[in-house]
Amino acid sequence: MTSRVRIIGAASGLGAQDQGCEDGPVAYHRSQAWHELADHPLIDWGKTLFAPDAPGVSETGRIARLCRNLADEVAVALHAHEFPVVIGGDHSVAIGTWSGVARVAKAPVGLLWIDAHLDSHTPETTYSGAVHGMPLACLLGRGDKRLLNLGLAGPQVSAAHTVVLGPRSYEPEEIDFLRQMGVRIIDSEEILARGFAVCLDEAMAVVTRAPSGFGVTLDLDAIDPGLAPGVGSPEPEGLWDGDVLAALGRLSALSGLLALEIVEYNPDRDSQGVTAGLISDLIAEVLPGVTD
Repeated sequence: MTSRVRIIGAASGLGAQDQGCEDGPVAYHRSQAWHELADHPLIDWGKTLFAPDAPGVSETGRIARLCRNLADEVAVALHAHEFPVVIGGDHSVAIGTWSGVARVAKAPVGLLWIDAHLDSHTPETTYSGAVHGMPLACLLGRGDKRLLNLGLAGPQVSAAHTVVLGPRSYEPEEIDFLRQMGVRIIDSEEILARGFAVCLDEAMAVVTRAPSGFGVTLDLDAIDPGLAPGVGSPEPEGLWDGDVLAALGRLSALSGLLALEIVEYNPDRDSQGVTAGLISDLIAEVLPGVTD
């Protein structure tokens, strides 16, 4: 258990087709939803990191620099016995978050990836070229070499202890890659057939067996867009926000949880601050479990 929660903003939309999520961390930090949470004695807003301006450097190169800086900041929080909560930004920032966690853990970690998408393309299979469709593959050791080995040499997360929960829009190449790697995929159809609680139990059993601990990354588009409209890549018929909140409450009570990441908040699409409010609710849900 840690003593405090450190919020880290990762303000980049370079990996996305709709780059409005670049403004997500700053907009959330300025929101009424954050200010209602900010008075909590065990929460600090640490830093908000931006993709560095670098003339002549490609977007992927800029993403790599941001992810290295983010990995450093996450590692600093963990070394200070704080619980990092990263607010994105597009999902490419996950490369930095979980590289920092793996560096401190000194081994690949387990990861519960809650998302409407699989985010597991490589440069050879991508349809769009968008890096936010590639971070899980990078964390598993496949992708652009600039985005690999940022925390450890080799994979940053353990395929055998990684679960993607809730995907409902993806390409066959991603499915093939993750199955070859041994990652468990529990898609929306399986959740509908078996029930969210049963699927969550299975996912928790997989990720919590990781010897070096585990983390949770939540792309807000996993949640039904009627409940979380402020996302750049909405997909219909997503998860119920109450289920996700309850899941985080259960996960935060487990001693192996190392960090939480909430990404793809797009304030341009948020309706009356609904999604910003949900982010605060999600953070509040983990507080009792991760602080003294």
